[in-house]
Amino acid sequence: MNPTIARLKGRLVVSCQALPDEPLHSPFIMGRMAYAAMLGGAGAIRANTPADIVEIRRQVDLPLIGLYKRIVPGSPVYITPTMAEIDALVDAGADVIALDATDRPRPDGLEIGAFFRAVRKKYPGQLFMADCATFEDGMRAQALGFDLAGTTLAGYTDETRARPLPDFELIERLSGALQVPLIAEGGIWTPEQLARAFTCGAYAAVVGTAITRPREITRRFADVLPQPEGVGRP
Repeated sequence: MNPTIARLKGRLVVSCQALPDEPLHSPFIMGRMAYAAMLGGAGAIRANTPADIVEIRRQVDLPLIGLYKRIVPGSPVYITPTMAEIDALVDAGADVIALDATDRPRPDGLEIGAFFRAVRKKYPGQLFMADCATFEDGMRAQALGFDLAGTTLAGYTDETRARPLPDFELIERLSGALQVPLIAEGGIWTPEQLARAFTCGAYAAVVGTAITRPREITRRFADVLPQPEGVGRP
């Protein structure tokens, strides 16, 4: 087994991401966030953008799952959508590159099979993680040659939006059918949910918002309180 993949087994992957409209948007802050996660027991980090990945690499000696979110008008695919983002993540030194592996229209006009075959041909030695929404996505990703599959996009596509998160049913079904490791991701808010993901057969599991997005964490608490008269939520 690849040594990077072996290091992920049974471990918590902490997603350290902050988009441009978020208060913590900064490679420096994400680097410190990843360092704090490592001290807390994280076994790997998932990070967005080459700049964040480079900074996080300076701070931690953990496997890095890199992705590059870019919104392209006319396409719902935004997680590492084209070869340009793949190239940038390779240059940044991501150990694993995550990309949208659904069958939705891509901004480059290619379906996922044609796109990933081109990616694999260009980077035969790179590890790739398939961000999936459905059982079919995961099985297709394995057939295409992805090294890992994740339930990242379950609940975030039109056909899965009504699914409860975490999607334990999908985690259990995919982990039982795939030969490649299954990474549980999406909607894990509590230690109990994390433990259940592993009980369902996950090889590793990603937790993001519940650990690294204080604005959203604060809102979960604030939203249960009466709203002061004349004061609106930010």
